[in-house]
Amino acid sequence: MNILTVSTLYPNSNDPKHGIFVHTRLKHLLSRYPDISAKVIAPVPWFPFSNKVFGEYSKYANVPQKEVIDGIEVYHPRYIVVPKVGMYITPYFLQLAIKKAVKQVQKTFAVDVIDGHYFFPDGIAIERTAKALGLPFTCTARGTDINLIPSYPKARRMLNSVFQNAAHMMSVCQALKDEMKQLGVPDERVSVMRNGVDLELFTPSSNEEQIALKNTRKLETQHLVMSVGWLIERKGHHLIIEALPMLPDVTLAIAGSGPDLEKLRKQAEELNVANRVLFLGALSQPELNKWFQAADVSVLASSREGWANVLLESMASGTPVVATRVWGTPEVVQTPSAGVLVERNPEDIARGLKEILETEKTRSETRRYAEKFSWDETCKGLYDIFSSIAGSTERKR
Repeated sequence: MNILTVSTLYPNSNDPKHGIFVHTRLKHLLSRYPDISAKVIAPVPWFPFSNKVFGEYSKYANVPQKEVIDGIEVYHPRYIVVPKVGMYITPYFLQLAIKKAVKQVQKTFAVDVIDGHYFFPDGIAIERTAKALGLPFTCTARGTDINLIPSYPKARRMLNSVFQNAAHMMSVCQALKDEMKQLGVPDERVSVMRNGVDLELFTPSSNEEQIALKNTRKLETQHLVMSVGWLIERKGHHLIIEALPMLPDVTLAIAGSGPDLEKLRKQAEELNVANRVLFLGALSQPELNKWFQAADVSVLASSREGWANVLLESMASGTPVVATRVWGTPEVVQTPSAGVLVERNPEDIARGLKEILETEKTRSETRRYAEKFSWDETCKGLYDIFSSIAGSTERKR
């Protein structure tokens, strides 16, 4: 069975963490089912200048046209993006890039099914490409593509074609599936395929090891709290900083890069907590695991999340979480050993942190909870879906 994964959310050599969750799902599927072969088309925006003065876009300039990641061939065709005003024309340019790349792949690889990710703009472009080339496709909902984008009437109309023509659709949590049903998608056309966590990559520390690891950071306060994610308003790092004056014994370590870095630094200075806020920059997953192992608790203060992998990565490291009660997050944080759900404001975040920090828990309990979220069940579901679609493709041939 030959699967062609297509998504703009996929790692590349310049940005190895971008869309890592799509790569991780595919990697685990291939490891469990050796009868599957896969290639990836991961388009990147066309941009000619690599100087850092151009910000995030500069990362795209030197992305290779083709590379191999964990043994998987990945193609990076270019497509045109018009910042801020190009929302409704991006699917057209993305389609041109994807279609050309698919034809190139088909010269040596008989595609049975396209495994698409993110409904807008990716799903629009994938649906048009699949129709033109006579290929079946699936699409996986991952967050704002379903819980935000359809609020724009034109985007919703464009999505209807994807809903109607996909061979099958998936969502990473029940909350997104429920929203798709509200958009008119029949229940049987969507399967919940939650992300798992890599239990070998994210390993736990014991209570004693955690204290020792924390002490090596030479913190000015007793407790270490982690916040992980892109530095934008939606991730809520600013709310955690705003909670720090209510938490005098907490040092906050923020892992991630993004456009709000200087704004967050300034906020910490204005609140007189700058000495208790560490900006770690973007971390590799092994580095992130080490920080999780040292932390007492991690916080995710997002306004929107599909299925937040970072929560499970924290728990797999033995670290409980405080998380805002949004979309799929309550499906991840279900027991006291996992953590606490809060409302999205500094006061409730501070309350949740105090609750965890003042309650005696063993990190092994949190790890055992995370172990329920292995990739086995999801990979079996994916295999069954793709096999059914590929079987139909073979019969047509």
